[in-house]
Amino acid sequence: MFARGTDDPPGLGPTGQAFVDSLRPRVGAQSFDVYPVDYPATHDWTNAGEAGVRDAGAHVVSMARDCPNTKMVLGGYSQGAAVMGFVTSPVVPNGIDPASVPKPLDPEVANHVSSVVLFALPNEKAMNFFGEPPVAIGPLYQAKTLQVCAAEDPICSDGMNFAAHDSYSTNAAVIDKGAAFAAGLLGSGGNARGSTQAGWS
Repeated sequence: MFARGTDDPPGLGPTGQAFVDSLRPRVGAQSFDVYPVDYPATHDWTNAGEAGVRDAGAHVVSMARDCPNTKMVLGGYSQGAAVMGFVTSPVVPNGIDPASVPKPLDPEVANHVSSVVLFALPNEKAMNFFGEPPVAIGPLYQAKTLQVCAAEDPICSDGMNFAAHDSYSTNAAVIDKGAAFAAGLLGSGGNARGSTQAGWS
């Protein structure tokens, strides 16, 4: 499952597609399916983000219920990374109306998620700029979460190179780092489901 970034076209977005293309050959003979998070990914972070959390969270829950042997990989880029990070949170962030978002995932659902790969996850400074609460990865997901930040990307680091933020889809080093991490945690058992979701950028 992957959530695209702001203004990326519907679907996986360029970064999500690059991630899937790198991950697919690493899972061998395991079955592999991809779900692009269905949300608007606009500059209206509050409404777009809440829509992303609703769609991604509902898909994670349905997969855990209907396909319990499937191992899910959750991924996102920029706004989408924030969306996916919020999906893992055990509590509704401060400043968010609990009635506007789904309740946090049941702790048991974490057993069905093999890894979480977040490209260009907006840091606290960036989230403050967008008027949103900081992203806190849930404790049950922290050990299986990789945050990938390109050098000098101002969204996820203290850098000031905005071109770096737009480089992920063509930066093989960062894409392959995320794919190798996800493949390593998938192991050899069960089915591999790549979950692609895009988000804020």
